[in-house]
Amino acid sequence: MAGTKRANIKSGIRVSIVLKEDQRSGKLTEGVVKDILTNSPTHPHGIKVRLESGDVGRVKEILSGK
Repeated sequence: MAGTKRANIKSGIRVSIVLKEDQRSGKLTEGVVKDILTNSPTHPHGIKVRLESGDVGRVKEILSGK
């Protein structure tokens, strides 16, 4: 599932994000959502989140829900 809709993303779900420094390469980082940082209901490049590891990036893929 794509991570462009805020309604699909909840704290505690496992996602793949792209970090700011990895946007050119497209390298994905996996982790569990701690905070949702985007306020708008959708974003074309993915909803920005903070993972429990502290990494911040845009959701490219939702791996598992709660």
